Amino acid sequence: MERPSGPVVAVATTAGAPADLELVERIRQGDQAALDLLYRRYSAPVYSLVWKVLQSSEEAEDVALDVFWQVWRQAGRYDPSRGAPPAWIFTLARSRAIDRLRARKRREDRTVSIDDPELNIDPLDEKAAPDEVVSFRQNRDAVRAAMSKLSAVQREAVELAFLQGMTHVEIAEKLGQPLGTVKTRIRQGLIRLRKHLD
Repeated sequence: MERPSGPVVAVATTAGAPADLELVERIRQGDQAALDLLYRRYSAPVYSLVWKVLQSSEEAEDVALDVFWQVWRQAGRYDPSRGAPPAWIFTLARSRAIDRLRARKRREDRTVSIDDPELNIDPLDEKAAPDEVVSFRQNRDAVRAAMSKLSAVQREAVELAFLQGMTHVEIAEKLGQPLGTVKTRIRQGLIRLRKHLD
């Protein structure tokens, strides 16, 4: 989905095309074709609005799709007295974009390292057998030792991806590095980890 140019505006329906309100009512009744029509009518301006908030094509595409999934699931909650369908859709889009932006900020503000003593990566419960505990701890220590063999930049990229759950795009933005560089660091880091763990 390409970033559209120009301001976000409501899309006028063509002659003979179903009105937005009719489409929402059909979606409420489970009509997927109506959702497809509404998507084609508003996906570009929704994407544009979300992109302006997130400044990320990848995230804007995800959020825009989520908005129409929410329209499908929550069409029954739409209240015509509170505004026309486009206003409802753009409100959902803005809300989801802001939520994504806040989640991104929380992830970026959190610094996590595999050496952090506060990091709980032990999935075993109190009922685990002693041999399970020993096996897990040996594996955990092996991963920590292998991580110590990575270069600082590889380790940072791997930790951001796998401990903080950041996307490659988010890591590139956080580190101020090209996306290709981040992908290379993660790939090379994983290759070195596999080599040391083998």
